[in-house]
Amino acid sequence: MVEYISSKKQIGAKTLFATHYHELTELEDKLESVNNYCIAVKEQGENIIFLRKIIRGGADRSYGIQVARLAGLPEAVLQRAREIVDILTDNDINSKIRENVADVAASTARSSGKKARNDLEAGQMSLFGPAVIDDHSDVIDKLKGIRIDDLRPVDALNLLAELQDMLK
Repeated sequence: MVEYISSKKQIGAKTLFATHYHELTELEDKLESVNNYCIAVKEQGENIIFLRKIIRGGADRSYGIQVARLAGLPEAVLQRAREIVDILTDNDINSKIRENVADVAASTARSSGKKARNDLEAGQMSLFGPAVIDDHSDVIDKLKGIRIDDLRPVDALNLLAELQDMLK
């Protein structure tokens, strides 16, 4: 959507776009017409103050609960939201993936003598760039040869187990 509306060949709009998908900030590096801006925020404990100043860059975190408080939602709702955020944070698979990707990138960089890509050093997988994969060409070839429409569920499970073994 951002690619389409920012394209001068399509709409070429100057667009205000608000989202919690922080990965979209990567588009600034990919699309010439995209620039990230956010509103400056001052935190005071669990409260925030919007400083009414637009600054260059993307937001460093979500302020959903604080905005909900400003909007007047009941404290019981805010408390439940905090509980859910704590659960999601404790079970955040994305952070585990980022840690693993950062470890792999650092290891690959050390073994090849090259510098790891900046986003991988930071533990962030690129949403828009190619995946960084070790040389598992046998697994890739196997995946390319799969005819998904012909797989029964049990065959798919067996295939996943086989691919997992190949990676070990």
